[in-house]
Amino acid sequence: MSFIVYDLVFLGIFLILIAAFLYKKRKNIKKESGLLLYKTHWGIKFINHVGKKYKKTLRVLSYISVGLGYLLMVGILWLFYTIVKIYLLRPDVVAQIKVPPIMPLIPYIDKVVPFLPPFYFTYWIVILAIIAISHEFSHGIFMRRYNIKIKSTGFGFFPFFLPIFLAAFVEQDEKSMVKSKNFEQRAVLGAGTFANVITAILFFVVLWGFFSASFAPTGVAFDDYAYTAVNISTITMINGLAVFNPSQEQLAELAKDAAFNNITAGEQKFIAIAGFVGKEHVLLYHDLPAIKTGINGPIMEINNQKITSVEELGEELDKYSPGGIIIIKTKGKEKTQEYEIVLGENPEDPEKAWLGIGFKNKESSGLMGKIFAALASFKKPNVYYESEIGEFGWFIYYLLWWLILISISVALVNMLPMGIVDGGRFFYLTVLAITKSEKTAKKSFKWLTYFFLFLLLLIMIFWAYALIF
Repeated sequence: MSFIVYDLVFLGIFLILIAAFLYKKRKNIKKESGLLLYKTHWGIKFINHVGKKYKKTLRVLSYISVGLGYLLMVGILWLFYTIVKIYLLRPDVVAQIKVPPIMPLIPYIDKVVPFLPPFYFTYWIVILAIIAISHEFSHGIFMRRYNIKIKSTGFGFFPFFLPIFLAAFVEQDEKSMVKSKNFEQRAVLGAGTFANVITAILFFVVLWGFFSASFAPTGVAFDDYAYTAVNISTITMINGLAVFNPSQEQLAELAKDAAFNNITAGEQKFIAIAGFVGKEHVLLYHDLPAIKTGINGPIMEINNQKITSVEELGEELDKYSPGGIIIIKTKGKEKTQEYEIVLGENPEDPEKAWLGIGFKNKESSGLMGKIFAALASFKKPNVYYESEIGEFGWFIYYLLWWLILISISVALVNMLPMGIVDGGRFFYLTVLAITKSEKTAKKSFKWLTYFFLFLLLLIMIFWAYALIF
């Protein structure tokens, strides 16, 4: 039985239990801000204990909480600026984005955004619980450190369609919060994101340890074939037809009727067009055995010699000369595939054999790109790994992967300086501390909130326009 079946069974059981809980506790459920809130005093003893016992430690951590809050605010502003710039200035890129720029994180979002790993309902509820509880309890602990009264703790639920657990909360006494010193309030507000960052770091260590213990390199994963960028003006023949300084459109037209073409550029022979670079250059695949044979899947063995790294692959191929015959085994979707290959000749070194596989240069750009790269930093580039404990290993791996990513995302988004998140009040208190003017702080807070709401609406409009037109 696949994990999806187990996941859907768990979803059904979970919904039944939540519905039964809400019915049983219906007298204690209150509707506020569009959510069903179940208020209790669960966890307050723990919050009081930690907040009072470790006062000196929490005082030191307050400075880290506030400092980290400013770093995260700068990070989300830069990320927001980058996103707005893309949506406003790059309609060609936006047109390729099939999902709206603002959408909730929901189970099975990987079915909508294909490059993401599986995101089961089980992941969603476990991660939501860990992040929400740690975030809110951290707020509560810092509240008690500074003698801010806590009215209640509890959980929030969607009031429509499906009664799914949404978030935990710690409700402070607003009058007590406002009476606290400006720095203390900022420390409390930054505590939630501080907890999210600590969660991300902790589970990154867990992910690194789990991956090291449970996964082993078993092959080399290539994602392209060897190609070269050449000047279009050097192409003299394609599919037996002589051409003179052809345009990109002419090349594409001549090549569209066949998977492989005979292309001559200068003194070199090529087999297919990989793409275009600017207006003057074209990417051409070399006439080599890998593309002609259609090798697919991670390379596991060459002539019964196991391959577990790009270095080992190169060393093994160096043992052969052009024209040498090798047997390559690759990992297929259902079974191992085997290919008999006659090695080609390297045009830069005729005595060196060339298989003709390629690796795309996946540079990490932008803040989220660097986060994605960090999450895979303990993996060797272009190496294919297999779980030594079966599919369960991948299930746990992706659970930890998502937990780290969402922890960082929540920390960033929560420090956006607008009214609906902690970053809004954090920004207000910062302006108040600098200007000593409540009027200036309120105006800055109000207009910045409106400004970000306007930008969010704007990128939604530009996304819809690029998608339609």
